[in-house]
Amino acid sequence: MSKKNAAKLLTEKHPELTHSEQQSVVSHVQREADDWYLNTIMLKGLNVPFKYRRKKLYKSLQGQQVNITYYPANETIAGFEIEIMKIVRIKVC
Repeated sequence: MSKKNAAKLLTEKHPELTHSEQQSVVSHVQREADDWYLNTIMLKGLNVPFKYRRKKLYKSLQGQQVNITYYPANETIAGFEIEIMKIVRIKVC
């Protein structure tokens, strides 16, 4: 199965998912949360944080182009509800 087919199958099976290709990463922050590393990336031209978790630290994605599959979610921080995007799948182009 090719990479495009995997993303297409995911978005067909779960209509709430969105797939975007060749997105430029402006910033990438990794911080430890329990036994996981919480990763937050910001993409060029968008003002919404994209978040995902990994079990170990990875090389920074800052300046890279990525293909991502994600869905919208909300998160409450300091009493304020903000929109975030939860990444289900991320690949460097």
